[in-house]
Amino acid sequence: MKSGKMLLGLISGAAVGAALGVLFAPKKGADTRKAISDSSNEALEGTKGKFNEFSNSLSHKVDALKNKTKASLSKSKVDEKAHEAKAEIHNMKAS
Repeated sequence: MKSGKMLLGLISGAAVGAALGVLFAPKKGADTRKAISDSSNEALEGTKGKFNEFSNSLSHKVDALKNKTKASLSKSKVDEKAHEAKAEIHNMKAS
């Protein structure tokens, strides 16, 4: 638990330090705000791209699972019908 708190403190400190560094940099406020906005937009686009990749991958996996399940169900139905036919043939022979 101590190491988790320490790591959280280090990450928080780094984030606060980065934010203060950007805010107190020797640039005009408008330039700084534009840089923050641009980097936020880039991060958002990157996140959207990763989400779309993940979504597509998940969709392909779900489709593959559906196809596999359908194939398995149809095979079990075929096996069931074959078993029923064998039972009927056996009953016919017994009669």
